[in-house]
Amino acid sequence: MKNLLIILLPVVLAVTAVSCSSGDGWKLVWEENFESGVIDTTVWSKTERGGADWAKTQSKDERCFAFRDGNLVLRGIVNDNLQADSSAYLCGGLVTKGKKEFAPGRIEVRAKLQAGRGAWPAIWLLPYDGKKWPDDGEIDIMERLNYDGFVYQTVHSHYTHVLGFDDNPANTDTIAIRPDEFNVYGVDIYRDSVVFHVNGIRNHAYPRLPELPDSLGQFPFYRSYYLLVDMQLGGKWVGEVDPADLPVEMEVDWVRYYEKE
Repeated sequence: MKNLLIILLPVVLAVTAVSCSSGDGWKLVWEENFESGVIDTTVWSKTERGGADWAKTQSKDERCFAFRDGNLVLRGIVNDNLQADSSAYLCGGLVTKGKKEFAPGRIEVRAKLQAGRGAWPAIWLLPYDGKKWPDDGEIDIMERLNYDGFVYQTVHSHYTHVLGFDDNPANTDTIAIRPDEFNVYGVDIYRDSVVFHVNGIRNHAYPRLPELPDSLGQFPFYRSYYLLVDMQLGGKWVGEVDPADLPVEMEVDWVRYYEKE
């Protein structure tokens, strides 16, 4: 079946880089700037420990969270109290699950990512009413591995992950960042495409293929989401953690949500 679909479907080429400015028909309707110096618990919860690679070191330990110069700081640290927590490393993240949902629109996050071996900071979206992964879809606005000078921007679905159609159209791309500075990571969600950008430069578009039946789950992305912003450590993809590189930080200046005017 996969070979047949590859024959029938046209190859979708990478999107030429163009500007994605906040003034091109988008209206800012919500913003979190973290200047209060406390976590707004009406919007955010701390991420929970879990069995997935990204979640195995998530912790609510206060040392993994801080505020500095009006910014949120999420840390990955060496755990020096294995009696209290068996994980060798701990890291912090925030999630809006069950508290704030984002309808299809534009989401941007301005963040600075400190590098380290095994460091895996991420900004991503999961369906607010999701029931089964990956059928309900996942949008990864930004993932950085180790000391890479670029980030990954990716979508996951039943079509890409279960059926294996991750190359037609391509479900991921990379884009260079300013590694030691703040960068703005963003995504636009439309009825017929998901468009990624960094620092206002359009990077990659994942289109809906209308000729495919819905049963293949190729484009489940036009829906409401919750947002995850987290420092992550270790896993099969990023590799082993070097404790000499810890602590490592993800510093978040702001989160902005826009609707199309």
